[in-house]
Order: sequence, then C-alpha cells, then structure tokens
Amino acid sequence: MSIDFSNLYSVKGKTVVITGGSRGIGEMLAAGFLANGAKVIISSRKEKACEETVERLKGEYGGEIYAIPSDVGQMVGIEHLAGEIAKREEKVDVLINNAGVAWGASLDDFPEHGWDKVMDVNVKGVFFLTQKLMPLLRKSASADSPARVINIASIDGMHTSPMSGYVYGTSKAAVIHLTRFIGSQLAAENILVNGIAPGPFPTYMLSTGVGYKGETEGVDWDAIGSRSPSGRVGKPEDIAGLAMFLSSQASAYINGHTIPCDGGIVSAS
Repeated sequence: MSIDFSNLYSVKGKTVVITGGSRGIGEMLAAGFLANGAKVIISSRKEKACEETVERLKGEYGGEIYAIPSDVGQMVGIEHLAGEIAKREEKVDVLINNAGVAWGASLDDFPEHGWDKVMDVNVKGVFFLTQKLMPLLRKSASADSPARVINIASIDGMHTSPMSGYVYGTSKAAVIHLTRFIGSQLAAENILVNGIAPGPFPTYMLSTGVGYKGETEGVDWDAIGSRSPSGRVGKPEDIAGLAMFLSSQASAYINGHTIPCDGGIVSAS
C-alpha cells in the first residue's frame, strides 16, 4: 500500500477565520497560518487594531489576509461577521473561535454585567458563530478533507487558578465541554471540532492579570514562565503549530478533544 505523507501537515490554500485576531494569541495564530499559505480572515471589535494587524502581518509574511471588525459577544456582531464572510467566501475550511475576555473581582463584589460579558463572548460567541458559519463549513467538508472548528479554551478551564476570576475559568470549562459536545454531533458531517487550552503566553490578557496593565514589552516573562515545568511562557510557534496541526490532514482522526498548550502546567497540578 502506497501512502502519500508529503502534505500531511499542510494548510496551504485553506480559508481560515480567526476571531480575536488583532492581538495576542489570535495574532500569533494568524501569523502562523499566513506564513504557511492559508488565506486568513481576522476579526475583533476595534477596526483600527484589525487594520494595523493586517498591514503588519501582510508586510512580514505576504499572502492574503483581511479583517472584518465585529463584536462576537452580541448576536448582531455575530450575524454581521458571518454575513460579511458569506459575501466574500464560498467556503470556510477552518474556524478558530479565539475571541475572549476576562473579568477580575472578588466573590462579594462580582457584578452581574461582568459575568454576562465574559459568558457572552467566551461561550455564547463560540456557539453562535459556529452555528452561523455552518453553511460555509459544510461547503468545505468532505470525507477526505474535513472542515475544522478550533475553540481556544484555557488551562483555567481544566484546573483552578487564582487568576481565573470565577467566571473566566468557568467559561473556559464550558468551552471545553461545548467542544466535546459539538464535535460528537458534527463528525458525521465531516466537520471536526477540537480545542486548545493555552497556558501562559505573552499577551495583553495575561499582562493585565499579573499587574503589568496590558503591556507586553518590558514584562519579566522569564519570571512568569519559571512557574511552568518547562520554565518559560509560550511562543507564537507553539500555539500556531498546534492549531495548524489540528487544521491539517495529520489530525483527521482527532475530534472532540481539547489539548493543553501549557508547558506541562496542568499535568503537574
């Protein structure tokens, strides 16, 4: 039996949608896919940030990338994003639900609107954007080349963390179970649904959580990474490499799972 292994990890030519793609892990993912020949569509709430990221990544990697600013924490934003993609694309090969927010407050002071905001973006947004893009995912899906949905969860959904702020960790646990549930339903349609649970990466969100007010430059990331068994924070190629694996033929028999990308934190906790 002759088997062709030559393009096992390729994402070249795939159309990839990445929410929360203007910074942080979303930008890392966009860079990885763009550098490897995929067409990339990013989205986040702020139009200026989206356009700056598009120009930055296009200047560094070339390729085809554009932005559709939308708020996936609201149905109107979800419908706008899905509608604009449908106007421009015949299919979507990979949807990466990466947009996420956090909210820090004590148990006694935690506000309802903070709870609702995190759940709306982190859970509702994942479910309903996947729902609205199903027609385009179905057009991509085949037995030989399944379409993919990748949900970006967090290791805070796998273990308790003093930084998770109650609702953030809870929302990410919901994403992990939603990934399992949707994956079981869509496998028969040749749409594979998996998740990634990042640990510490040098992002705005983590910087805010550890007291650096969102700055990513001038942060002692080595000190933060020293708490991990691997002794460092994640690199862009760590998260992008895993996402590309989950989008390639190499992962065509993996479905419904969430893989930690954390340097061993969860396994050591």
